[in-house]
Amino acid sequence: MSEKKIRITLKRSTHGRKPKRAATLEALGLRKINQSVVVSATPQILGMTRQVKDLIAIEDAL
Repeated sequence: MSEKKIRITLKRSTHGRKPKRAATLEALGLRKINQSVVVSATPQILGMTRQVKDLIAIEDAL
């Protein structure tokens, strides 16, 4: 069975945010605004997205 994939897009800058939040985005693979990555929806990734939910957009990947 294939894993569920999600597309994460960075919508807001990390400038002025706490370093831990910037590190979370870096770990997700997001470095520039409007950059998108497609990742598996594992519990670890979903937890990371919850930490920075106001800076990103999440949608299902096909």
